[in-house]
Amino acid sequence: MSAPTNPRDERVHVSRAQLESLIAAGDIDTVVMAFVDLQGRLTGKRTSGRFFLEQVADHGTENCNYLIACDIDNNPVPGYRFANYDLGYGDMVAQADWSTIRITPWVPRTAMILCDLVDVDKGAPIEESPRQILRRQVERAARLGYTPMLGSEIEFFVFRDTYAEAYEKGYRNLVNHSPWLQDYHVLQTTMDEYLIGQIRRGLEASGVPVEFSKGEAGRGQHEINLDYTTAVEMADRNHLYKNAAKEIAALNGRSITFMAKYAFDDTGSSCHVHSSLWRESASGRFETAMHDPQGSNAMSETFRWWLGGLIATAREFSLLWAPTINSYKRFQPGSWAPTGVGWGVDNRTLGFRKVGHGASSRVECRIPGADANSYHAFAGTIAGGLHGIENRIEPPAPFSGNGYTAQDIARVPWNLSDAIDLWESSSVARASFGDEVHHHILNAAKAEWIAFNQTVTDWEMRRYFERI
Repeated sequence: MSAPTNPRDERVHVSRAQLESLIAAGDIDTVVMAFVDLQGRLTGKRTSGRFFLEQVADHGTENCNYLIACDIDNNPVPGYRFANYDLGYGDMVAQADWSTIRITPWVPRTAMILCDLVDVDKGAPIEESPRQILRRQVERAARLGYTPMLGSEIEFFVFRDTYAEAYEKGYRNLVNHSPWLQDYHVLQTTMDEYLIGQIRRGLEASGVPVEFSKGEAGRGQHEINLDYTTAVEMADRNHLYKNAAKEIAALNGRSITFMAKYAFDDTGSSCHVHSSLWRESASGRFETAMHDPQGSNAMSETFRWWLGGLIATAREFSLLWAPTINSYKRFQPGSWAPTGVGWGVDNRTLGFRKVGHGASSRVECRIPGADANSYHAFAGTIAGGLHGIENRIEPPAPFSGNGYTAQDIARVPWNLSDAIDLWESSSVARASFGDEVHHHILNAAKAEWIAFNQTVTDWEMRRYFERI
């Protein structure tokens, strides 16, 4: 059963034979073999085109397995079962996924391939790797006869400072690319187009189809939306997009952040996740499973149960959508980020929104921030929805009005510590992801919480140094 795809997907990738020809002709001399770490960063090795063809293509590259068991500073973190000092921090193999070859035009004569991580001795997939975590949930949906289709909207802020200048300033007093809130504003975004246009064109040329860009509700904030597609491909695109945006910004003497909340007096940056399920009909055609054809805009049973499961698991799965200390600063009343996990029809004040009509009917989850690892966020979306289908969980009644002031809906966890407790005690999370993956994500979150609590912040110095 092949998945439904956007027609533009047919042209997004380069084949292995095409890549080999480009290397032989000298048009490509560098191949990046990349995978995504726990923090959502592209990680891996650059190899010369010659060596890639001679040694790497069929074997892959070997990488220390601590790379998916470390913190954001690349410090090895204790407590992981998968990789630790007692086990010697051995190698894992990053094997090319040949369906992901892309030419990256903003880096001359360079191709990038996304890789799957494999145990160097057993040759088996590493279940704790983010891409594999998502793939297992896609397989779980397939066993029920469904293909998840996802899209997402990732926002970011642009600054006139370079990354080096921002670092030297301690990331304080940065100069926003725009002094104005520029939501949908054409004139201001034209002033930004020298950079945003490069990002859009670079993504399109590298096989990451772009729908549109727009100004967002912050000063110098933008959103670039990509074509929806199948889950793993969509997550691949998201991480290529985030990496490309930063690289292109750096090449232009600018900096970009995908922090969920870079400043408390400005809006946060989200990664709204749109999800739907498709299946093969009796006639062999792929059709949405989310729309009831008997009603003009009615939800099918599948849609209701999918939404019911998402709402039922939202608090327990919040680590997958909000993985950092900073993530939880975004959830503020009246901030465009939800604080409640209820749902409504086209209501932006809630955690979930029913959007679209007919075949485009889908659920928008507004909880994830731009700092989310898309593999984890999408895996959580699919796992939650499937939990609803498997247990026929009906969603509560839709909420009308201001979700920020609603008294009868559950709330997004207040902080990372609460989210850790919810994930740790969640039998649904453990059953959905397996004990090893559940532990791996829990250990990463606890390491983040410990690191924060071993730090004295600027806020504490200002508040207490002289006055206590």
